[in-house]
Amino acid sequence: MAMNREQRRYLQKQGQVDAEGNPVTTRRDARPAAPVERVGPAEYIREVRTELKRVSWPSRSEVINYTIVVMITLIVLTAFIAGLDFVFGEAILELLRLA
Repeated sequence: MAMNREQRRYLQKQGQVDAEGNPVTTRRDARPAAPVERVGPAEYIREVRTELKRVSWPSRSEVINYTIVVMITLIVLTAFIAGLDFVFGEAILELLRLA
């Protein structure tokens, strides 16, 4: 396998190749997987409720303002893209009429 010095050093650090660059059959630091900690449904619901109490929820006026900003942005971008579509469509049709 052709590799440069940097690749060989990297693979040596990982324990995948020896000093000559030959593949090693066993890895040097095989760690066991960490056990997965599972919680029951009741504990999960309790933790979710606790986290949701910590959330800083926006006020009604903030939600209305954000909604207005999003709608205006949506309308402007939609009009821009529709305008580009119209211009390019007319340009293509004009090119086809010339041919």
